Amino acid sequence: RTEAPRRRTHPTTTIYTMASTTTDKSAGRVLLPPTINPTRYDLNFTPDLTNYTFSGITTIEVTTTNDVSGKEIVMHAKELCFASASFVVKSGSCEGKEEAVEINVNLKATTVTFVFANDIPKEATLVLTINYQGFLNNQMAGFYRSSYTNIHGESKIMASTQFESLDARRAFPCWDEPARKAVFGVTLTVPKELDAFSNMPELSNKTLAGGKMKELAFLDTPIMSTYLVAFCVGEFDYVQAQSSGGVLVRVYTPPGKSDSGVFALDCATKSLDAYNDFFGTPYPLPKLDMVAIPEFAAGAMENWGLVTYREVDLLIDPTKASSSQKQRVCVVVTHELAHQWFGNLVTMTWWDDLWLNEGFASWCENWATDVLFPQWSMWDQFTTDHLSAAMRLDALKSSHPIQVPIHHAEEVEEVFDAISYCKGGSVVKMIRAVLGMKAFQSGLGAYMTKHAYGNTETYDLWKAWEESSGMPVQEMMASWTEQMGFPLVTVTGEQWEDDKVTLTLEQSWFLSDGSELSEEEKEKKWCIPILTCTEEGTQQDMIFMREKTATVTVPLPSKDGWVKLNAGQDCPIRVKLTAEMIERLGAGIQTKLLPPADRAALLTDGYALVKSGNMAPEALLKLLSNYSDEDNYIVWSGIADILGGLDAIMSDDEEMSKNFKAFAKKIVIGLNHKVGWEAKETDGHLTVLLRGMMIGLLSTFCYDDNDVATEASKRFAAFQADHNDMKSLPSDMRAAVFKINLKNGGATEYNIVKDYFTQATDNAERKFSLASIGHSPDAKLKLKTLEWAISGEIKLQDFFYPMGSVRSSSTEGRDIAWQFMQDNFEKIKAMLGGANASLMDAVIVSCSAGFCSDIKADEIENFFKANPVPRSSRKISQLLEGMRANAKFMNLLKASELSKTEFWSTL
Repeated sequence: RTEAPRRRTHPTTTIYTMASTTTDKSAGRVLLPPTINPTRYDLNFTPDLTNYTFSGITTIEVTTTNDVSGKEIVMHAKELCFASASFVVKSGSCEGKEEAVEINVNLKATTVTFVFANDIPKEATLVLTINYQGFLNNQMAGFYRSSYTNIHGESKIMASTQFESLDARRAFPCWDEPARKAVFGVTLTVPKELDAFSNMPELSNKTLAGGKMKELAFLDTPIMSTYLVAFCVGEFDYVQAQSSGGVLVRVYTPPGKSDSGVFALDCATKSLDAYNDFFGTPYPLPKLDMVAIPEFAAGAMENWGLVTYREVDLLIDPTKASSSQKQRVCVVVTHELAHQWFGNLVTMTWWDDLWLNEGFASWCENWATDVLFPQWSMWDQFTTDHLSAAMRLDALKSSHPIQVPIHHAEEVEEVFDAISYCKGGSVVKMIRAVLGMKAFQSGLGAYMTKHAYGNTETYDLWKAWEESSGMPVQEMMASWTEQMGFPLVTVTGEQWEDDKVTLTLEQSWFLSDGSELSEEEKEKKWCIPILTCTEEGTQQDMIFMREKTATVTVPLPSKDGWVKLNAGQDCPIRVKLTAEMIERLGAGIQTKLLPPADRAALLTDGYALVKSGNMAPEALLKLLSNYSDEDNYIVWSGIADILGGLDAIMSDDEEMSKNFKAFAKKIVIGLNHKVGWEAKETDGHLTVLLRGMMIGLLSTFCYDDNDVATEASKRFAAFQADHNDMKSLPSDMRAAVFKINLKNGGATEYNIVKDYFTQATDNAERKFSLASIGHSPDAKLKLKTLEWAISGEIKLQDFFYPMGSVRSSSTEGRDIAWQFMQDNFEKIKAMLGGANASLMDAVIVSCSAGFCSDIKADEIENFFKANPVPRSSRKISQLLEGMRANAKFMNLLKASELSKTEFWSTL
């Protein structure tokens, strides 16, 4: 590399910090100076896939303000080696070419400062040209490399990008902030035999002198943020189709696997048309490419016009794919395509409004999937998936508001979590219920039209809905997005009459461990829509509970009628009912007149109330007895969560755990008798999911049952004879059957499951091995699994799965995984390097979650104090708070009737 201008690693220039005011949301943000603004980038890359480097020439057109001063231009840059920088004045008072006399890199701030001999011209348009080199890293961030095996069994390298949130600066010097939008022109120089593509269609393709390289130029992008720029270089096949709106959609797959892209292609073309209609603004680009990347940290990334995915989240083997895999692919595709509007066309001004991207995409993925596959009951699934995940995290004091203050952009990596995604989506679902679909949709359409190609804050969306609905949306929603947590609505009084019931309600901040609230915390309030249902359906009348208490009157169809609060689970709240209400609801549960989402909610709310000390554990288990005839997948999702939660907590008490497992076994065997192992032609999507869940529960509670073990062994033998025998062992049950045979077997079964990882032809199948292999009861095999995880044989994107498998296998596995992480922490940190923080979060959870004692929480806390991981600090705080809540819950259970063997005989 060239040493041309001299360099310092600690420049005198500091980056710009917004001045603090009492009302300014941007106070304290660390930003680049606002006096120089990019309008256009021309990016020219020549990647070297042999030496893992790339050379770059970036030309940027910028405008300067009257406030610009000094001789410096400061930009974001990370892991780039600069050779030269210069600018010419395109319009303004100066002429001639200015060369940088110094190039100073600030490693901590990830900036580069170009120092020139003369002052930067004021109110001018400059064209800045920068020559540099970079690295095709293996950290799944920036412009990076992935390895894969081609159809001839040869190891190959491809290169692709992942820029959100802060890694465009790893590929080119830029103003790497979402509000600093510009037009991008991309040119790639690559070996002639490789494919290459970017956000926009090809503009030109020319072979260079010597005939070995070609130069591909692409059309200009719309004005957009740096984190949405993307390009890929490698070998691909593809399938394509055209949407009704005339957009060419392609799914790029590994060579020889184009069939695996057909399902995602169909989802994409249909959802693109659905979004066009829904938002009232057509998708603005001429093409949409979706690419499967062999190594990918997240699930997918919404780059405008070039969406990148993990292979398992895009590709479906048409002969093997399970129902859950199909649903996952559809949900991920519809999520990313929603971003083409929410995030790409209209972008948050700063990362504190990340939820405008992710919360809306989480709502939209369910809306669009429901349009494509109404039989999947996505909105019912939402309540036991997104809503439950949101409330698990948001019941901790270490949670955060949806609109979380972000000062340093790096902080945003810690809030790509269940609050931004799942609580954000839940709040959107609540808004839709309150406004009605017509006002909801027209407000969104107006918002898209007004702010297209611009940046917004949450307030802009509230304003659009206020105008479409005439309701005080800002006032209603502030309590949900600007403060963390959610309310517990307690029924403190009830007056039952023949034709109606009057309920007195009180709200308070719900915390998972039921800890005492301070006087100030007791005053927290939310604006809560009170939605109710009876056996006649959801009531049309809705009141808003703005104060600490409220009264609601609900008409009853009969004197023995029941009423359910939070009908349809449209609000992220917990509800504490009276004993009378629960008893009356028993009829709604048993007759199934109470809808599935509401039947499930009575249980999930009940479990959370027990854990927080708001309900007796005995009452929850007796409530469960109303569900003896339950066969609905959504309700069983709630039951499975409770069984899994109680199993994990009670595992530290041998006698109570034994009694609970016997109780759980009885329930699960009952479901087995209803659903059975064998698929039927009449099975719908949800029945297939239910069977997969049921066999998963069998692997936890009934693996030692003779009939279960025999059936699983028979199917495992058929699988050994023919891995493609999908009748004997469908993908929906593979991981669970592997677990049953591992738990009942030894080294032979272990080696069969481990070998399948290398024999399987796609990542979805490989994950069945990774997710189950830790369940061998042999401690030596558990340790062998953990050593395999960090051996380099498993890609970084997946190496935490076997760790989690060992940890979740038993109390012994939990101890082994935690000790292993401590012993190998430096190696794990070195493996992850500068990779996305979510991977370290996954390792920490996979190896240290699940304990239920204050002593262990203290031990883990002390370890991370001695071995700090700053980018995972929020995740560690949440893990520790959850652990201490579980310890408190364990003590509560020990003091209850559940600690007595005679209690279990009454169930």
